[in-house]
Amino acid sequence: MPGTVLLIEDEPNIIEAIRFLLSREGWQVATHADGADAVETVRSVRPDLLILDVMLPGRSGMDILRDLRGDAEWRGLPVLMLTARGQARDRDMAERAGASRFMTKPFSNQDVLSAVRDLLDAGRPG
Repeated sequence: MPGTVLLIEDEPNIIEAIRFLLSREGWQVATHADGADAVETVRSVRPDLLILDVMLPGRSGMDILRDLRGDAEWRGLPVLMLTARGQARDRDMAERAGASRFMTKPFSNQDVLSAVRDLLDAGRPG
């Protein structure tokens, strides 16, 4: 059963592509484009899954993720990190910060759908 996905991303073409793709599959998709108040947005939207860009205006996705993982309420939130840089160092940093999965741009629609399904299914009981 689809849930709510919050996409925190500042590139309009990626926002529209992911929103279209996930909405078509039945997910509710909320979007936000600024890192400065992203944690507050997560708290107000209360998503089932967060798709978070690493490089955002105002604050990095890594810092946002560290804040969320430091709060017991959000420690278990599945987080798919997106980055334009696919270096191993970036992947290691994302994993240490608490990312559930890491994806490098550009990515295929099927990769995004598979990751979202896997992350939401892993968090559902039974």
